[in-house]
Amino acid sequence: MPIAELVANPRNPRSSLGSLDDLSSIAERQLQPGTVITSARWLELWPEDSEAIGSARWVVVNGCRRLAASEKFGRKGLDVVVRDSLATSKESVLWASIVENLDRRDFDVVEEAEAVNLLVTELGSASRAAVKLGKSEGWISQRRALLKLEPELREKLRSGDLAIRDARELAQIPSVEQVAAWSSRQEKQPGPGIKGKRPRPGDSDRQNGSRTTSAIRALTKLKSNPQAVATAIREALSEDDVQKLVRMLQDV
Repeated sequence: MPIAELVANPRNPRSSLGSLDDLSSIAERQLQPGTVITSARWLELWPEDSEAIGSARWVVVNGCRRLAASEKFGRKGLDVVVRDSLATSKESVLWASIVENLDRRDFDVVEEAEAVNLLVTELGSASRAAVKLGKSEGWISQRRALLKLEPELREKLRSGDLAIRDARELAQIPSVEQVAAWSSRQEKQPGPGIKGKRPRPGDSDRQNGSRTTSAIRALTKLKSNPQAVATAIREALSEDDVQKLVRMLQDV
């Protein structure tokens, strides 16, 4: 389809498409087609999106980054599959766009939380959303809790400076106290090179938290290069530990 006849999903759960440099080759070839819905079918579900869709004939449900990359790198058309069957309800459209993104390495945890909350709102309950996504209700509630964070802490969570575990704890306290609580925790973490002091109760936990934060920062920097992540893990861990890590990731 010509690029001019396509428009990105106005209900895209991703707040940012991020860097498109990894898709620069789309100017010459497209390995995977996008999924689109006719604009007429879309407007039956969301008539309020008429201005956002404009004169486009097709709405891209899956493949918004490919569409943006095509526009940026000069591709004239996008290979797509037309699936109005996805648009039987708002719920089915949101599910299709959310499920694709949940497995993307560059779909950050805040975007994930926003997408999950959007689906819960549409379905009317967290339990229905959990069944739809194949997740536990606990996982759903934990993700939604992250939306209670102050904007400053959300950005720290996106960048990897704030661990999800700590973010969940901070989200449980009043918003006006969150940033101060985070700053206080940072000040209490032991600095490097401190010697001759006897460990105090809780020091081990704080040190583990610091190591976790450092690891998250490192992985965040490598997230666009899974091969580099895999290489680093194999160099740092034994084969048994690698298998243990795989099992733990599957249970997240």
